[in-house]
Amino acid sequence: MLHMTGMTALLLFTVWTLLLMFTYVGYRVILVFAGKKKADAWTRGAQTDDPGFVVRASHAHLNCVENLPIFAAIVLAAYALNKSAVVDQVAIYYLAARVLQSLVHLSGVSHWRVFVRGNLFIIQGLLCFYMVWGLLA
Repeated sequence: MLHMTGMTALLLFTVWTLLLMFTYVGYRVILVFAGKKKADAWTRGAQTDDPGFVVRASHAHLNCVENLPIFAAIVLAAYALNKSAVVDQVAIYYLAARVLQSLVHLSGVSHWRVFVRGNLFIIQGLLCFYMVWGLLA
């Protein structure tokens, strides 16, 4: 069985979230420095003319931002309660499902891709419930 501590998974999840952020922010910074866009050209929730990959990177980043606090709360609670083994046993699977979901998101949009992403999201949710259940037991 593969093994990774919950804290390591939490840090890697954070790094993954930052990498996704820099993917689309980097693209936008290049456009600003090249004089092709103004820095205030992007507003939250507005339609953009960014390439599909950049838009998907932004959405994948936001998905991570939404889920990182939940995973962090569980991992930190486990360590605070001296029950780190509960998260350590499944942390690598949670992180793998999270990264795979992002990679599928980055690859494009189709019925099957959305279906796979949804199932990877459900796996993450179930693993979170499993960890919380273990911490409360």
